[in-house]
Amino acid sequence: MISYKEAGVDIDAGNEFVQSIKPLVKSTMTPGVIGGIGSFSGAFALPSGYKKPAILGATDGVGTKLRLAIDTDKLDGVGIDLVAMCVNDLICNFATPLFFLDYYATAKLEIASAKRVVAGIAEGCKMARCALIGGETAEMPSMYEGKDFDLAGFAVGIAEQDEIDRTEFVERGDVLIALPSSGLHSNGFSLARRVVSELGLKFDEKIGEKSLIDTLLEPTRIYVKEFLALKDKIHACAHITGGGLVENLPRVFPAGLGAKIEKNAIKTPEIFKILAKKVEASEMERTFNNGVGLVLVAPKANADFVLANTDGYVIGEVCEGNGVIMA
Repeated sequence: MISYKEAGVDIDAGNEFVQSIKPLVKSTMTPGVIGGIGSFSGAFALPSGYKKPAILGATDGVGTKLRLAIDTDKLDGVGIDLVAMCVNDLICNFATPLFFLDYYATAKLEIASAKRVVAGIAEGCKMARCALIGGETAEMPSMYEGKDFDLAGFAVGIAEQDEIDRTEFVERGDVLIALPSSGLHSNGFSLARRVVSELGLKFDEKIGEKSLIDTLLEPTRIYVKEFLALKDKIHACAHITGGGLVENLPRVFPAGLGAKIEKNAIKTPEIFKILAKKVEASEMERTFNNGVGLVLVAPKANADFVLANTDGYVIGEVCEGNGVIMA
């Protein structure tokens, strides 16, 4: 007779893992959570005060940034990345994040490593002011090898139905305010890893005050706090992920309007300048955020207030036309 454990799946380890992360999950609880970890699904009570509430969902992963994290055993930040990539999308439709779920798949469950990842997810949830209400851990030895694992995240938020489509609010003359990224965030790592290899760079080399590996693995910045404080002062916001400014910013513009960006106004961290040694400028613009993690689209009358209450700076304005003009 053959046991499940002999086939590569350890049920006892899975149960031990669930018990070990309960305090982490509990630390993210918000008033809307119903019940606790261990049921068949997570439950959340819809908040009151909405006239025409709509539920919004977003899902994403961390991509090949995980390859670097696994190979260097620096796993503590990838959970924050996972939450960030989902909740930063939600706020672009003016949704307030409510709760989060994760999916962790691996060849063999290593409790200590998995707990580090979930600790990051819990930290990200607290930054995003949402609850971690469930998840799934899958041990699949025939699908993954060695210490490899993959992550997926799912965030749910709530918004007023008439506030979701931000193209209805953006106007000609609106000011474009860039909120700095914390680095590469979680996009373009297949290209970044190739460049680092071809340049012969070492992970312990210094990029400013940090090592190259710590610079590359800096967790994705979460912008929920800024959004919640400023949503009444802005017309829209755009999460700058894969596709860069040139592909993500137009997603919040109505037909006939575009953006004029002062390229020299963008504050570009050193890591992007290093990558640009091997990558054409046009490819940099459509692959990386180049230092801009979120763009707030604010009416001119509110621009000074937004600037005074964030670390943002002006990079351009909304104009007639289509797409993004990098001047």
